[in-house]
Order: sequence, then C-alpha cells, then structure tokens
Amino acid sequence: MLSAQEDDLLSLLGEDEQTDLVRDAFKSPRVINGHSMEMLRAGVLDFRILHRFGPVNQGFYDLFGLDQASMRIGFDYALTDGVTLGVGRSTAKKELDAFAKFRILGQSAGAKPFPVSLIWVSGIANNGLKTPFSAVEANATRRLAYYHELIIGRKFSEGFSLQISPTVVHQNFVENELAPNDLFALGIGGRIKLSKRMAFVWDYGLALNRYPEDASLNPLSVGLDIETGGHVFQLHFSNSTGMNERAFLADPNGDFFDGDIRFGFNLSRVFQIAKKP
Repeated sequence: MLSAQEDDLLSLLGEDEQTDLVRDAFKSPRVINGHSMEMLRAGVLDFRILHRFGPVNQGFYDLFGLDQASMRIGFDYALTDGVTLGVGRSTAKKELDAFAKFRILGQSAGAKPFPVSLIWVSGIANNGLKTPFSAVEANATRRLAYYHELIIGRKFSEGFSLQISPTVVHQNFVENELAPNDLFALGIGGRIKLSKRMAFVWDYGLALNRYPEDASLNPLSVGLDIETGGHVFQLHFSNSTGMNERAFLADPNGDFFDGDIRFGFNLSRVFQIAKKP
C-alpha cells in the first residue's frame, strides 16, 4: 500500500515521466537541396536519386527543359541515430562529394524538453572534370571544396516545421578574383503538411558575400513530398543545377522569378541494413 502511494506521488511530481525525441519534422534527411534537421535511424541506408531537368523557359523546342538533365546519386548510412555518413556523385562538374552529419541536441518533449534540434554537417566535394580551370593546372588541392553548417530547427506542430542553417563554403581555388574563397550563407527551409502522405516543402540559401551580389541568383526551391511506404518521392522546381552545398550555393543559379527554373524530382528509398539496437 505504501509503495503504491509512493509511486502515485512520484508520478504527480513527474519523476517517472520520459523524455521523448521529437521526430518526423521532415520526411527526409534533405529538404530539397539542403540537409534537413531529420536524421536517419541507426542501421538505415538511404539510397537517393536527385534528378533535375533543363530551364523551363527554353520553350517547346527543348520541351521546357525535359530534353536536358543533370543528376546526383547518393548513399547515406546511419551509424547511430545521431551520426550519418554519406557519399554522392553528380553529373554537374562530375563532382564526388561526401559528408558527415551529427545530432548535437534533439528537440524533445516530456520530463526534460528541449525546444529545437541542433544538427552539425561537414562535407567535402571534388571537381572531377578533366580541365575544370581555364588558366591554371587543376591539381588535387585546387579541385577540393568544403562546407560546414549548423542546422537549427523546430517542429512547431504536426503540420509545420521550420529550420535555419548558417553555412560556410570554402573553395580552395576560384577563377574569378572577385569571388570569395569563403562564401557565407544562411539557409532557410520549411515543411507544411497537406495530408497524411503529402507535404509542401521549400528551401532557400541567402548568400551573404556572393559575387556578383544579386539576390536573384540565390538558390530557391519549392516542392511536394509524396510518401509512399518505404520511400519518399518529391517533385520540385529549383533555379539551381547543382545538388550539393558547394554547387547550389557557390555556382551561378538562374533567376527563379524570370522563369529560369528547372523541374526535377528526388527519390529516397531506405533499407534497414543493420539490426535496430
């Protein structure tokens, strides 16, 4: 009897209340171009195909861009719930890229709630073109670029998530002397749930020291996530060709509101490779 009373008292005091990690802020580890605050579960392999066609404003002759295409194929694997490693290869500049993604803190509810998720991502990209630079030799060092970003995100409700991601991209070599080797940007991404299996998503990268300083060149993408069991299919429009952080932040993009946008789709298929802990 006394034990039962103690249990009831502890319950009233919240001593036995659990702390639960808030999940499914996004249905994919990427919003459209950029990383999202969402992490893969331990032992999960995410096979990703990102496909983007040519500019829509090229007209009917090129079937509004469908005659052209660029793509990235990638494999992301979660060592733990809080650590993911990934590699990818893009047709644009034949870039090979890799990244490591870490959950510093996760948004949680319960006994010890925390209001946001903090995610750190570091990556590297290698330009694989035979002659990527016109004026100098393309040695191994000049081909490399790096990026680091901190994702700060919150799932405000079942229907709305928002994140910002301060990012720095360092390119070892840039041909234009006026372009910075270190590019600073602020990413903004969000998700609005439309139905049980569909959501509207967007991401934008505000470059703080791009050359030329033209806001219309910043990467902007809007899309529709469609969840179908084991994979997420996404249809989107974007003004960027590149599909890794170096590419869509540092390379020239089209003017989204002048029709210089590209239709594309992302396909994510997950596989449970290792047993769940």
